[in-house]
Amino acid sequence: MQLDAKIPEGPLAEKWNACRFSSKLINPANKRKYEIIIVGSGLAGASAAAALAELGYQVKCFCIQDSPRRAHSIAAQGGINAAKNYQGDGDSIFRLFYDTIKGGDFRAREANVYRLAEVANNIIDQCVGQGVPFAREYGGTLANRSFGGAQVSRTFYARGQTGQQLLLGAYSAMMRQVAAGKVKMYNRREMLDVVLVDGAARGIVCRNLITGELEQYSAHAVVLATGGYGNVYFLSTNAMASNVTAAFRAYKRGAGFANPCFVQIHPTCIPVHGEYQSKLTLMSESLRNDGRVWVPKKAGDKRKASEIPEDERDYYLERKYPSFGNLVPRDVASRNAKEVCDAGHGVNDTGNGVYLDFADAIKRDGIDVIRRKYGNLFDMYQRIVDVDPSREPMMIYPATHYTMGGLWVDYHLMTTIPGLYATGECNFSDHGANRLGASALMQGLADGYFVLPYTIANYLSKVPWGATDTKDPAFKASLDMVRERTARLMASTRSGKGKETVDYYHRELGKVMWEKCGMSRDEKGLKEALEKIPEIRAEFWEHVIIPGKEQELNQSLERAARVADFLEFAELMVKDALERKESCGCHFREESQTEEHEAKRDDANYSHVSVWEYKGDDAEPELSKEALIFENVTPSQRSYK
Repeated sequence: MQLDAKIPEGPLAEKWNACRFSSKLINPANKRKYEIIIVGSGLAGASAAAALAELGYQVKCFCIQDSPRRAHSIAAQGGINAAKNYQGDGDSIFRLFYDTIKGGDFRAREANVYRLAEVANNIIDQCVGQGVPFAREYGGTLANRSFGGAQVSRTFYARGQTGQQLLLGAYSAMMRQVAAGKVKMYNRREMLDVVLVDGAARGIVCRNLITGELEQYSAHAVVLATGGYGNVYFLSTNAMASNVTAAFRAYKRGAGFANPCFVQIHPTCIPVHGEYQSKLTLMSESLRNDGRVWVPKKAGDKRKASEIPEDERDYYLERKYPSFGNLVPRDVASRNAKEVCDAGHGVNDTGNGVYLDFADAIKRDGIDVIRRKYGNLFDMYQRIVDVDPSREPMMIYPATHYTMGGLWVDYHLMTTIPGLYATGECNFSDHGANRLGASALMQGLADGYFVLPYTIANYLSKVPWGATDTKDPAFKASLDMVRERTARLMASTRSGKGKETVDYYHRELGKVMWEKCGMSRDEKGLKEALEKIPEIRAEFWEHVIIPGKEQELNQSLERAARVADFLEFAELMVKDALERKESCGCHFREESQTEEHEAKRDDANYSHVSVWEYKGDDAEPELSKEALIFENVTPSQRSYK
């Protein structure tokens, strides 16, 4: 596989301008003659649809939900980063770039991360113009708060609803173009294959989730904005519909998949409370601004939090990381929570939990101030757990959250398939081995509003314009393949061999992934996973039960197709984790740690992006490597002490 990142020459701060200047342009009259498919309508997809349609392109946007307003982007609570430096506390574009590179443990491209930091200020201006109700100071200026992995206040927020408010801004901009006839929405559709004509992406096959019918759509280019694959673990903070299918279909068509083992574990989630739980709920990282994390000093202490005196509490993050305290990055906070719980200091009935305590902040600022910052988060926690966080500490524990791995893309956001782009969490490009908090919203909107509109024109300028259609034989071949796969999924039910539900197999896969390829990994466990996953997959195809029929509303069939992809993709994740013998960011190999149990990188052997190429169902995927060159920062052992 040839990996040409297309990074412009020249100084870091001038690369994006150089890229834009050198990119080919399309005049406004001709833009109307190009059709673009966008799969996904969250922040990355909606912003891309709005921006591209505003330029004149004809956009077809596909949404898995009944409305783009239900995209998982709404679940982002804490905020969005930008280096406006309103606080005058020393922030700058370069500092945001450096914090992001360092937070990702030096496993991301310098050029992409700098561009992200560079355009972030434009995002804030754009969203304010759309009416996004960011929090403001008394004098009317936009407010900022701190977030993990930074010593400055650069996170813009709308209470604990930042993702929802930003999505409503992007949705409004997109719906303006729907009304203008430049964007055509296809709700309740799920992409099941990407269609290649002469080696280039020219359309998709999708399932109508209401009727069950398979549909074909054509365009001059295809953009995937379908989010991450955290639900491979079954229990995660992701929406239940989040899946890997679109990205995995692109991988099977020849798109390289980069760093699939890089999966972020979020430290502030409501702990698991039962065997048959199907979803975990995120508590925003912003809570760590005012909440103090602690556990009892005495192992096995089952007293209530209120009964444990101050001198018998271990504020372990403050003790171990005095410079950052409770605002260490997510991977560091998560591993430390696991460490104290494994040592017997955990709270909750299961012992898998730590306290997040707001008593000191409430005493300092008053309950009214704290509720103005976090009121909806407090209410959410109380509804789920039946505990008032203003009176008792929250209980939190790490859970699968964001995925840094994704489809490999070059500086233009194009995959290894010409004409196929990936934006937002669907690609790998900006976060390295660990994403800092409040950076997901930043990347999604940067890609959609400010990067893709420039770079896609450079590609389309070389593609003949005119109306597209689905008459090419490649569309029929793709449709036949999807039908055959669906028939295979239904075979065990029709033959009477079905024994277990889709959720049973998904849960079994999740247990293996969490235990063997979760917060920590070792060679023995990863090899065990590579033996167990094929067994679960074989059992699934032989005995899964799927009620209903193909061509009708059938949510069991939808889930079965997604889990079938997870059962294949999980194996790729484990192979990637096994191949990367270093520890970096969220990828913690037990064999590679410092004396203080911190991640120990191996820059001599692993300063690269691992890109996997599909070679067939019966063949091993092929690994290619994109070397990471650091000219503006020096990789060093991360320290937050």
